[in-house]
Amino acid sequence: KYLEFSLPALYLSFIKKYTYIINKIQKYRFSSTTFQMTEEGEIRRHLVLIKPVSLEDEKDSEHTASSVLRRVLSLFKNVRLGSDLTNFQVPPQLSQPKSQLQCYAEMIYSFSGKDLLGECSRRDSPIERLKSVVTWNISKLRPVLFGSPYNPILGETHHVSNGDINVLIEQVSHHPPVSALHATHAKENIDVTWVQYFSPKFRGAYVEIEVKGKRVMKLESRKETYHMKQPRLILRFPGPGAYWDGKSKIKCPETDLEAELHLNSGSFMERFRGNNRSIKGKIYESFSGNMLYEIFGHWDRTVMAKNL
Repeated sequence: KYLEFSLPALYLSFIKKYTYIINKIQKYRFSSTTFQMTEEGEIRRHLVLIKPVSLEDEKDSEHTASSVLRRVLSLFKNVRLGSDLTNFQVPPQLSQPKSQLQCYAEMIYSFSGKDLLGECSRRDSPIERLKSVVTWNISKLRPVLFGSPYNPILGETHHVSNGDINVLIEQVSHHPPVSALHATHAKENIDVTWVQYFSPKFRGAYVEIEVKGKRVMKLESRKETYHMKQPRLILRFPGPGAYWDGKSKIKCPETDLEAELHLNSGSFMERFRGNNRSIKGKIYESFSGNMLYEIFGHWDRTVMAKNL
């Protein structure tokens, strides 16, 4: 009834280092220094500044692999294979310091300084526009931190603006936890709508998170609609790691063009060598099946499209 792990020395080293960093973050997250602002001799308000994270002057012996194993075993001792983890309580040590809504919103805009969303409508030909949509879609698959964001409460909203892009997302259901997102690109007249929720399941050596719901992008000036399917997310433990894996599809009914992408999280040795996060796929005509482009590379580094 209890999970049993046979861990090599390398895995134990990973666990030890990961726990060391997590405990440091938690320690400094809740320790703060209070300063007083004064004006004409009167205290106006208090400012609380969080100390920066520091990994200096810490003894490595404070964090052992055995303590991490006990925590993992205790956490999943009553969880069966295939169990739904939607309402599973994650300990603070494995939480990210931001809401799930913020994580969703950050997937809309690019951190590279390029307006990848606007490029989807600027291209002249349908095939070039689909390639731009594929590029933007891959840019959303940035590496994920190992940990769980805070669950948003019912009615919670998150709004962000970045250049011509405006994003508004709201938690519209609590059971299941459904989020609704609406994003617009004012200059290029682009409309993005998502209604989705995560379905996490326990698989023994990892947690499989399936993204359910609908994702639609409309290029209003081109009168084109793109339907998108997100790959699944894999959380591996006790060695920490979060990886996108599985199939992603993008289809435009108006142009009869479709893109199919396959993401591979890689085996343990591939991840150890840095040869993971590979992507393969194709762009083809939906009706005839005629293949137009071959896609290959690594989604967190370089992705190539070869004209066939």
